[in-house]
Order: sequence, then C-alpha cells, then structure tokens
Amino acid sequence: MAGTLYKKPILFAVVVTVVILIGTVVMMVFPMLTPQMHPKLANLKPYTALQLAGRDVYQENGCFYCHTQTVRPLKAEVIRYGEYSKAGEFAYDQPFLWGSKRTGPDLARVGGKYTDKWHYKHFNEPRKIFTGSNMPTYGWLADHPVDASATEARMKALGFPYKKEEIDALKDKTKLDALVAYMQSIGTAVPKKPKPPMIAKGDKNPLVGDPNATAEGKKIYEMNCSACHGVDLKGDIGPDLTDKEWVYVAEPIGDDTLFFIIADGTKKDQEFEGRKAKGGMPSWGEFFGKKKIWSVVSYIRSLEEK
Repeated sequence: MAGTLYKKPILFAVVVTVVILIGTVVMMVFPMLTPQMHPKLANLKPYTALQLAGRDVYQENGCFYCHTQTVRPLKAEVIRYGEYSKAGEFAYDQPFLWGSKRTGPDLARVGGKYTDKWHYKHFNEPRKIFTGSNMPTYGWLADHPVDASATEARMKALGFPYKKEEIDALKDKTKLDALVAYMQSIGTAVPKKPKPPMIAKGDKNPLVGDPNATAEGKKIYEMNCSACHGVDLKGDIGPDLTDKEWVYVAEPIGDDTLFFIIADGTKKDQEFEGRKAKGGMPSWGEFFGKKKIWSVVSYIRSLEEK
C-alpha cells in the first residue's frame, strides 16, 4: 500500500496536506478556541462607554506610534514603568495597542498614576509638565464632542455592557474628556505590589544643614516636581509645599513622613500621621533613590514658612 502511494505523487501530496492540516487544527487552531488560551485577570473590567470613546481617540491620533503599552519582564523596564505586562489584562483590547516604538514613555501602568487635572494640563501643554517634550498639544480635542451613537455601536459590536444613562452622559463629554478617562483605565487590572520601605519610621534626614544637599534638591525638584507643585512650591496641580498644611491638615509632619510621601506617592484614603490623602501623586522612590529624596526634603524644608 505504501509503495503504491509513493508512486502516485499527486495522491501522496494530497494525503500529506490533509495530515498536516489535521495536525495544525489539533495542535494550534483548537487550543486557540479553548478558555485557557484567553485568560482574564480577576480585576479586569470591560471598558465603559467613555473609556472606549477615549480609546478610539487614542487610535485616531496615532498615540501608539510614540507610546507602547507593554512592559517587558526586564529589570530595567519594571523599575521604570512598573509590573511587567500579563496576557490576561488585554482580553478586552481589540485591537491591541502594544506599539513598537518609545518616542514617548510606556503607558502600560499610567492608569491612576496621576490625577485627571494632571492629564488635562499635560494634553494642553506637554512642555509645562516635561520640559523639552516633543509631544504635540492636544488641547484642541476639548472642542470636539464625543459621538455617542458611534460609541454605542462600538459597545454593541464588542459585547461590552452599558446602560442608556451611560450613553446619554456622553453628550456632554468631549474627546479630551474621553481620552483622559481612557488613560486612567490603562493597566489598572494589575494590582501594584507593595514594596519594602526605603527607610524606617522615625528616621531623621541625614542631610540636614548641608547646603550642597539643598542645592541638589532644588535641581531635582525643578526637573521633576515643579510641574505639579509650581516653580516656587506654591502649588498648582499639587498642593502648596511652603506652608504648614500637609495632607490637608494645618500641622507640620516629620521628615520621615515627607520622605514616604515622595518615595511611595499617595493613594486615595492612604493615612499619613492620622490624616487621609486624596491620592494622585506618583511614587519617585526607585527613580530618585534615598539620597536624592532626602535632598528634596532638605530643599522643601528650606523654603517652608517658619
């Protein structure tokens, strides 16, 4: 039988093709249809109507040409951007917006990192946030309303749940509102891992009275903090740093607590010396390191009202 098959090249080719196709279906196609191949993280939720509209704005303006949305499991990337990307957090992304070039920073963990106010200011005037940024301004998006009917059609096509009230609310929203809402949703399905504290509670600033540390702290502040707290520390997106009001209470706090706020950022209802934060400040610990944070603390204390 085998010898006969070998003597008939056309029949042999057909049989080989069928066998390969069967193997392909069994080994590749069928597994792709099983639930195990399409995991969803426990915290993952479908996009809301406003978030989905913002995702459309993100695609329309080619944001993925300059920004990626995936963190590789490399130490340098995890330190800079946060927890590496998981397959289960992209179940509702159609199409994927992973990108391939980082002219701008990765956005995979940007959700909840900054306040809405920060994002509005950044889209309106990127260079007010990051000096030297080559990102175009997108404030003009505030002049363009969201197309509620198109968003509803997309929600239906993708099978995302929504309510009529949610669609009706889009009539008062602009494309800039939608884009900010989308930015705040990116990467939020992956919980942030707690990190060991960089200092112990009650530690004192070892750089107190060091003028070089104060000067260094000023440089660090101007490059990284002035966009939110103002060049003169009088506040803008973030609060005034020159008065005695800390975390919405008009009483001083210790240098160690100020260190923790800078190093770890703030989360909603997080407690600092008996007071609750509103959240919205990103963490700077891994980016600055211990000495630079103490230098910033020294600079802030040098301008604090006595």
